[in-house]
Amino acid sequence: MPRVKRGTIGNKRRRNVLKQTKGFRFGRSNKERAAREALLHAGKYALADRRDKKNNFRQLWQIKIGASTSAMGLSYSRFIDGLKKRQVALDRKVLAELAEHEPKTFAKIVEFVKA
Repeated sequence: MPRVKRGTIGNKRRRNVLKQTKGFRFGRSNKERAAREALLHAGKYALADRRDKKNNFRQLWQIKIGASTSAMGLSYSRFIDGLKKRQVALDRKVLAELAEHEPKTFAKIVEFVKA
C-alpha cells in the first residue's frame, strides 16, 4: 500500500483562519486556537451590529426630522401623526433627506400637515 502524506487540507484551513484574523491584536492574529475563537466572536458582533445599524439610522432620521419640524413650530410626533392622517406615504429616510437638503420642499410638506 502506498504511503499517504496528510495535512494539506488542515494546513489550508489553518492558513485561511490566520488570514482572516490579520490585524487582530496579540496572539489572536497568529495562534490558531485564539484566532478561531476571535473569529467566532467577530462574526457574532458583526451580525448584531448589522442589526443595530438599522436602528441607529432610524434614530438619526428622527433627530433630523424633529429638528426641522420644531424650527417650523411643530413637534415630531404631531408631524408624523399628521402625515399618517393625511395618508402621505413618505418614510423617515426620505423625510430626513428632504429636511437636510431640500428645506423648501420639506417646509411645504410641514405646511400641508399643519393645514
